[in-house]
Amino acid sequence: MADQKWTEPGAYPVADGVYRIPLPLPQDGLRAVNVYVIEADDRLVLIDGGWALAESRDRLGSALRDLGHDIRDIGRFLVTHVHRDHYTQAVALRRETGATVGLGIGEKPSLDRINARADDYEPAQVPLLRKAGAADQADALVRWHAAHADPAHIADYEFPDEWLTDGMDVAVFGRRMRAVSTPGHTQGHVVFTDETGLLFAGDHVLPHITPSIGFEPVTGDLPLGDFLQSLAVVRAMPDMRLLPAHGPVTESVHQRVDELLVHHEHRLAECKAAAVSGLDTAAAVAQQLPWTRRKRTFAGLDQFNQMLATMETMAHLDLLAARGDLRRETVEGVHRYTPPAE
Repeated sequence: MADQKWTEPGAYPVADGVYRIPLPLPQDGLRAVNVYVIEADDRLVLIDGGWALAESRDRLGSALRDLGHDIRDIGRFLVTHVHRDHYTQAVALRRETGATVGLGIGEKPSLDRINARADDYEPAQVPLLRKAGAADQADALVRWHAAHADPAHIADYEFPDEWLTDGMDVAVFGRRMRAVSTPGHTQGHVVFTDETGLLFAGDHVLPHITPSIGFEPVTGDLPLGDFLQSLAVVRAMPDMRLLPAHGPVTESVHQRVDELLVHHEHRLAECKAAAVSGLDTAAAVAQQLPWTRRKRTFAGLDQFNQMLATMETMAHLDLLAARGDLRRETVEGVHRYTPPAE
């Protein structure tokens, strides 16, 4: 199947001097993350770094050797966002290679929180789930975190060498590239444009799935609004070839952006209809909506994806409230959504 082939190990050319290397992830859902290698004189520039896992490092080293390079040839990482499957291996390999790491400035609040956290740190999603009316999911997350939290992994979230800002020209030998701020998936997400018509899209635009919204240590006030605006920013650019973090390379960014915009408007309509019918919390609405391309029920999702579904639903309801299509009130710590007053 095409969806499976993009995850197969190797180094795949996508343009002159640019290669896609899929690296493994320890999850059933997202099986791999694409790291893009740019040959820049005698050093390599990598777009994203992968998850800091022994298997991932070995896979990257093997693919680079196939290209006639070595991990020690990496001189720079340009990371699209702070999620561990993009950022942590860049930090780990910096210690080994001396490479520099660049990251969007909007990720600084999340890294500040990660690096300052105490042993009793509570995941940011816990209070959000309580506001969504999903106290059972919040309690389950607290229990999971208590059983699995590993303070040692904080070392993989050291600060970058360079903070990237919107519109910054990124000097890569022989190429003109630019960082473009695209908040939504995370507050500091950036994409990288290339003068040859490539868009290194990270998780902002994915060919087969819709990225989660606002799943990060410090969330924005209206992450779905940010995401839709960021899609509009990319849609206003000339069409480019889509180089996503998850999935195969495709030929048109615009086509996929249009599909994502339609999807979210449809989802907003579904959420509004559910709230008007009397389902007044994000948890209640999420349990009534179909999920994934396979139209799975909420009960058919695993615990992690139920949490993501609830938070995504709340992001849609909050945007509807900000638009005036619903009214939001907080009652005993829970956001409740009702039709606007006539």
